[in-house]
Amino acid sequence: MSKYFLLYKPYGYLSQFTREAAQHKTLGDLFSFPKDVYPVGRLDQDSEGLLILTDDKSLNQKLLDPKFQHKRSYWVQVEGIPGPEALAALKKGVVIRVENRDYTTLPTEVKLLPTPPPLPERDPPIRFRKNIPTSWIELTLKEGKNRQVRKMCAKVGFPVLRLVRCRIGDLEIGGMKVGEVKEIKLMSY
Repeated sequence: MSKYFLLYKPYGYLSQFTREAAQHKTLGDLFSFPKDVYPVGRLDQDSEGLLILTDDKSLNQKLLDPKFQHKRSYWVQVEGIPGPEALAALKKGVVIRVENRDYTTLPTEVKLLPTPPPLPERDPPIRFRKNIPTSWIELTLKEGKNRQVRKMCAKVGFPVLRLVRCRIGDLEIGGMKVGEVKEIKLMSY
């Protein structure tokens, strides 16, 4: 029987079990996961949010293979307030660099959030500039290129300050605490 875990990955942790340097924090520092359980996909060290860990190789393929185009959503705090033109560009798809080549992102669901999402403060806190406002957007992608959300937001002129994956398919971080791990019984994908 396959094992499935949801993790609210904190900022500053690698999405892996192996340290690349002595000071790195890894998923194994958060919880004693069973042998052969690995993260499905990644969040970079500077990102937070929902990770699925499992020993189910077929789920891994379904969630990572681009042909399945499963949805994943992110709450993104950006420097500045994106206007209709920037949001429309994100929605349509923008050209970013992926593996030293230009790549046009797939159409994206995007919305400017009227209020910040219900998240705890980040440790360490993000940098604030007195003269530059920040805002939150929600992006829902059907692909996952390396640092894609950060590259997309930078392309339209709004650098990312905080990035939190809030949803993968029907699974959400709602109600989870940073660093919390939940074992779930069955994945339906």
